[in-house]
Amino acid sequence: MDAIGQPTPAVTFYTAVPGCRTPMRADPAALGTLPARGFQYCEALRAASSFGWYVFPPIDFTLQWDGSEVIWTYRGAKAWYPLTSAQVPGYQAEFNKVAPSRLHGFSPPFLSVGLEPGLIQVWSGLMIESAENWSVLVRPPANLPRSLAFDLYEGIVETDRWFGPLFTNIRLIKTDAPIHFSTEIPLVQVQPLHRRVYAEEVSNNFRLVAHPSEFSAEAWSRYEQTIVKPNLEPHRPVAAYAASLRRR
Repeated sequence: MDAIGQPTPAVTFYTAVPGCRTPMRADPAALGTLPARGFQYCEALRAASSFGWYVFPPIDFTLQWDGSEVIWTYRGAKAWYPLTSAQVPGYQAEFNKVAPSRLHGFSPPFLSVGLEPGLIQVWSGLMIESAENWSVLVRPPANLPRSLAFDLYEGIVETDRWFGPLFTNIRLIKTDAPIHFSTEIPLVQVQPLHRRVYAEEVSNNFRLVAHPSEFSAEAWSRYEQTIVKPNLEPHRPVAAYAASLRRR
């Protein structure tokens, strides 16, 4: 059924690297990092934090960049290795055991260096597909503290038409210092988007009220209801907006 409320899953994850951590529903408390007051009273923070799923690296690994070349290592490795393209250790043989013979040798790389300085593509160890007319937004985890050593790019993938590895692109920032990635910390947050939500006609069609003198009576009335009246009520309930949403 092609509808936003369809009963079948909008997104299906496939574990391609045996033993890699499974996706996890994103947490409204951002894994306990939100301030207690924000978690309890700010529904906007909770909603953004819990939208979608956390996806983790398939293994613990570390990168180091000198501004030109990248080296890498992983838990259990005996050395650092120059990075151009690398598999999850031992994965090529695992892939060839289960993939059709015509696909042998075509396992996805775990890490790949891009043409731009410091650009690295990282595979999650998962494949992904979505229901018809659904896509996924792959983005940094919402409201989790971010590393100052790298940036994450965001991308929308039409995974109903494209079946393949769920990966992300990172841009290394810090040089000459190890940058560690852990299976305990989400690498990205994956959020389902119906295609009509980000269609060009939606983004191109908006209205601007250019001056407060042009606000309608209805707009002023809504401002009064949401902002003014609650602040004039001496015994107003705390977080009325959040409470009203949670009762829906």
